[in-house]
Amino acid sequence: MPVKLIRQYTVFLPNVPGALSKFIELFANEGVNIIGIASEIRDDSGVVRVAVDAERKVSHILTGAGFTTIETSMISLELPDKPGQLLRLAKVLGENNINITTVYGTSFGGASGRLLLNVSDADRALGVLKAEMGIK
Repeated sequence: MPVKLIRQYTVFLPNVPGALSKFIELFANEGVNIIGIASEIRDDSGVVRVAVDAERKVSHILTGAGFTTIETSMISLELPDKPGQLLRLAKVLGENNINITTVYGTSFGGASGRLLLNVSDADRALGVLKAEMGIK
C-alpha cells in the first residue's frame, strides 16, 4: 500500500462556465498531472482543491495567472478496496491525535483505491500509517 506526500493547491474561482477549464489548463500546459480535484460552490464563487503528483512547485504559475493560492502538503495513499479500511485509517490517526481536515478519493471497484488526506501533522501521520497500518 504506497503512501507519499504530494502537493495540494487551493484557489477561489468564479462560479461561471469555463472558469474551471481555464484554471486546469495551466496545469496541462506545464505537463503537471492532476491526481485529485474537489470543489465547493457557494453562490457566485467556489473553492477548488487540486492535488498534483509533481516534484516541482507550481504555485508561481497560479499566482502569475492572477490566482491567490494556498499550497499544502497532502498524503496520497492506496488502501484495499474493501469495507472498513477508511474507518481503520481514521481511527489510527484519531487515536494518535492527528486531525483529518480534508479527505477525498475514489475506487474503481478493483483491488485498491486512492485516498488524499490533509492532516494536522503530515510527517507524523506518515510515520503512524507506516508503523500501525503497514503502509509503505
